[in-house]
Amino acid sequence: MKLSFIGLGHMGFAMAERLLDAGFDLTVYNRTKEKAEKLIEKGAAWAISPKEASHNCDFLLSMVSDDHSLDAIMNGPDGCLDTLPKGATHISLSTISPSFATHLEKVHLSRGQGFVSSPVFGRPTAVKSGTLRILCAGNNENVHRVLPVLEALGSKVYLLGENPSSANLVKLAGNFMIASALETLGEAFSLARKASVAPGLFLEIINDSLFRSPLYENYGHIMAEKSYDKAGFSMDLGLKDINLVLESANELRVPLPVANLVKDSLLSGLAKGRERLDWAAILLSSYDRAGIQDSQADTKK
Repeated sequence: MKLSFIGLGHMGFAMAERLLDAGFDLTVYNRTKEKAEKLIEKGAAWAISPKEASHNCDFLLSMVSDDHSLDAIMNGPDGCLDTLPKGATHISLSTISPSFATHLEKVHLSRGQGFVSSPVFGRPTAVKSGTLRILCAGNNENVHRVLPVLEALGSKVYLLGENPSSANLVKLAGNFMIASALETLGEAFSLARKASVAPGLFLEIINDSLFRSPLYENYGHIMAEKSYDKAGFSMDLGLKDINLVLESANELRVPLPVANLVKDSLLSGLAKGRERLDWAAILLSSYDRAGIQDSQADTKK
C-alpha cells in the first residue's frame, strides 16, 4: 500500500509522521523541503512536485489550508489530477467548502479515481497522542478502502454517508461551535477582568464547577497565559472557516446570527494585525470593546 502525503504544516507533518511510524510506504511533498527533512531521515521518500508525488500511489492524502491551495495542488502546472492512477483514491483531510468537495468528487470520478472527504477534529497534539477524531464521507467502496489509513491516524472515524460534502459541512459546523465558545469565553474573561478577577482563577472555577471541557481548558489557558503567539490554528484560518460556514448557511437558508458576531470579532482582530495569532486571540477583540488594556493587544505576528 503506497501513500503520498501533500502539505506538511503543523497538522500535516504530525499526520505524515504518524503514518510513517505505523509502517506505511510514504512519499511526501511540501512547498519547502526543509519541513520534510525529519520525515525523510525516518524513511519517507521525497517528491519534487505534487505531480511526482501522485504518479505511483494507492492513496493520495492532502492537508492544506483552503480551497485555493487544494485546487492549485490538483490542477496546477505540476498538479496531481492527470498523474494520479486510475483506481487510486484521494483522501482530503483539509477543511474545505462542501461545494468544492462535491466538485472534486466529480472530477476524480471522471478520471476513474476515488475521492473521500476526511476532515478532522483535533490539534497536532491529538495526532501524536492518537486521539484525533476523523470525519469520513464518500462512495462506500472508497470509504472501505481508506479506513485502514484513517484508523492509523486517529482513535475514531465517523462515517457520514456517500456525499463527501457532508463531512465538510459537519467539520465547519464543529469549528463554528468552537469559535462561538471562544467568543463566549472571551466575553466572560472581559467581564471577570473588569471586576478584578484573574482570568486564570475564573477559568479554574468555571471548568471545575460548570463546563468541564478540554476545549475550555486548552483554549482558556492560552487566553489566561497570553500565549497567542503559539498558534495551533491561526485567526486568519478561523475567519476563513467562519466565512465558509456562512456561505453554507446562505445556500441552505439557515440563519446563523452568532456566526456573524464571531466573524466581526475575528475581523476586528485581523484589522489590528493579529492574523497569525492563535484564534484564541479573539479574546482581545472582547478586551478592546471593554476598554481593557492588554500588553499583547496590539501584537503583530
